[in-house]
Amino acid sequence: MGELRLGIKDGLPIAIGYLPIALTFGILSIQAGLNPFEATGMSIWVFAGASQFIAINLLQSHAQILEIVLTTFILNLRHLLMSTSLSRKLQATPLISSLLSFGITDETFVVASMSEEKFNIGGKYFLGLATTAYVGWVIGTFIGSLFSQMIPASLTAGMGIALYVMFIGLLVPSMKKSWQITFIAIFSGLMNWIISMVFTSLSSGWTIIIATLIATTVGAFLPQEEEII
Repeated sequence: MGELRLGIKDGLPIAIGYLPIALTFGILSIQAGLNPFEATGMSIWVFAGASQFIAINLLQSHAQILEIVLTTFILNLRHLLMSTSLSRKLQATPLISSLLSFGITDETFVVASMSEEKFNIGGKYFLGLATTAYVGWVIGTFIGSLFSQMIPASLTAGMGIALYVMFIGLLVPSMKKSWQITFIAIFSGLMNWIISMVFTSLSSGWTIIIATLIATTVGAFLPQEEEII
């Protein structure tokens, strides 16, 4: 099987998994005041589920543009690490690698890292993988935003928790594996609460940014777990 076809095949489960989350994002985008083309445009140009949900949440809170940009920037810093890791294995020119980096998400990174080619990843393979996942995300967003008015209000009202459910789903498995991550998660939540109580004039976007910076700084000084061989 060719690299491109194999990438598409491996990307299909990701695309299918993206559909319900993208549908939810599309619906919540309409509730936040965007139209279907704006919601779909965000998925086309951003393609980062967690950041898009955060941005919608901040838009509903009437946050400033700078707050949204900084919050999503901090949230996506992990992509620097993922890009660095994949760049060592990706068989492509620097220009092609830079273009393909747009398709890196948590899911495409994991699948590419666990591909049969342990030490080398073909550019065509990752193109097929990322493009398939990308199409699933964009189509799901468009469908969700386009048909959001047809969904009963009782159902859409509960979709506001989708952001929190998604983050819990990402966080809990990591917390089980590392006490440092557990500490940082609890500490950052506590810091966010304290900052919001003390500095009541700060918006939710700035409290998230400050709490995240403090928690990550503290986390950098935590002792590392020794690997068991």
